[in-house]
Amino acid sequence: MRVLVIEDDPTVGAFVKRGLEEQRWTVDLVADGAAGEALARSQPYDLVILDLRLPGRPGPEVLRNLRAGGFERPVLVLTAQDAIDAKVETLRAGADDYVTKPFALEELLARVEALARRPRALVSPRIVVADLEVDLDSHQVRRAGQVIELTPKEFLVLEYLARHAGKVMSRTLITEYAWGYHFDPGTNIVDVVITHLRKKLDATHAKKLITTVRGVGYVLKG
Repeated sequence: MRVLVIEDDPTVGAFVKRGLEEQRWTVDLVADGAAGEALARSQPYDLVILDLRLPGRPGPEVLRNLRAGGFERPVLVLTAQDAIDAKVETLRAGADDYVTKPFALEELLARVEALARRPRALVSPRIVVADLEVDLDSHQVRRAGQVIELTPKEFLVLEYLARHAGKVMSRTLITEYAWGYHFDPGTNIVDVVITHLRKKLDATHAKKLITTVRGVGYVLKG
C-alpha cells in the first residue's frame, strides 16, 4: 500500500510516516499543499492523509481540487477542529474520514486500515462518447473505429474532457490538470491543443464533438 502524507508540521509528519512504515506501507511525506496536490495527481497512491492547515495551498482547497479533478482514492483528513460543523463540512467536501489532533497513532492506523479495506470503485479503462473511444490503459484513441495519434498533452486534455463529457470545463481547470499548478494559466496553450484535437478528431466528421463555450471553456459531447 502506498500512502501520501501532506503535513507541514515536521514532528507530526515524521511521526505519521514512521508509524505507517512500521506497518510495511510505502510513505511519501510532503509539507506543501500545492506540491502535495500535484503529487497526488501524478502518482498512483492508495490513500492520502491530508492536513488542513498547509502552506502553498490550504488543505480544504487541495481536497476540493482533487475531487473536482476526478481523484477517487480515499482521503483521510487531519484536523485540529473538533466542532461538529467543521467535521461535517470536511466530509461534504470529499473526505472519507478524519482524525482530530492531537491523536493516538493506534487510532490513525485503525482508520487507515479501514479505508484500505474498502473495495475500490470499478472504473472502466475505456471512456466512450458518441463514436469516440478513449482507452485509459493503452492511451489509444479511436473515432468511428479509426485510430487517432495524439501527443501526451493532447491525450491528457482529451481524457479530462471525456471524463467530464457534457460539462463545460474552464481553461484554468484544463491547464491545471494537464500541465500542473505551476503553469501560467494566462497562456493560450489550451486553445492551441484544442485546435490540434479538433483537426484530428472533428475535421473529417460532420458531427463535431468539441464545442467552445465563449468566455468559459470547452465541452466534449456526443
